[in-house]
Amino acid sequence: MSNIKKILIPFDFTEPALAALSYTLDFIGFENPIQVQAVYASTSEVSDFDKKKAEEDFDNIVKSLNKRTTLKPQILVAVGDLVDVILTTRKEQKSDLVIMGTLGDISIDAHVTNTSKLVLEVDCPVITIPFGSEIMVPKEIALVLGKEEIEDPKVLSLLLQIARSFNAKVHVLTIYKESIYGENVIVESNEDTLEYYLEHFYSEHNFEKNQDIEQGILDYIEEKNIDLLAILPRNHAQKTKASEGRLTKLLTLHSTVPVLTID
Repeated sequence: MSNIKKILIPFDFTEPALAALSYTLDFIGFENPIQVQAVYASTSEVSDFDKKKAEEDFDNIVKSLNKRTTLKPQILVAVGDLVDVILTTRKEQKSDLVIMGTLGDISIDAHVTNTSKLVLEVDCPVITIPFGSEIMVPKEIALVLGKEEIEDPKVLSLLLQIARSFNAKVHVLTIYKESIYGENVIVESNEDTLEYYLEHFYSEHNFEKNQDIEQGILDYIEEKNIDLLAILPRNHAQKTKASEGRLTKLLTLHSTVPVLTID
């Protein structure tokens, strides 16, 4: 993962945040010089004493996880709305990836809004970690593609880095509602791109018919024992009509495995 130098984790000392931190430390391993920065967003001013206490508590949590890293994880404390703080910190720190825990359906409305809003607004890849499910390093990755051509194939470079790091297979999945023939036209235009950017880690392109696209994806995750779901949101699309990101929101809330949103 040579292009990843800094990872940012929204951190509020809750169990989902701890799960995200634990996953991150496993994700980077102990040999990669990647700086992990947790960021705590406070709704009120924080004293120097409180900042020091947060740093001490965070250090103790990292020690309790008993996971070696080349660079010592840090915690940053900022005041403001969570999403605004993360967006600002991401730019200031030039973070390459955001990893955040999510409670999914059982979370309060504000948390759901923060999760989906951040995933769609932050200008870098995001991995959301669903709390309560068994999380392991990715060996089987599913990349969801729709009927549109991949606009910027270079975004697949991160997926290639992850596949290389964990020697993982990348399965490409397209869910169709009516006819598979229309989808095959798109496959032909994307196939060379997938083979070039994903190299030999690209395993296969699967087509599944389901009137409910989200359910089709969730069924595939279970059927193929997928460890990481990757999606390319189209809310920033330039060549075709941008979407509102509804499927992205649903998957980050309902997926039982981590979701990588590549932007």
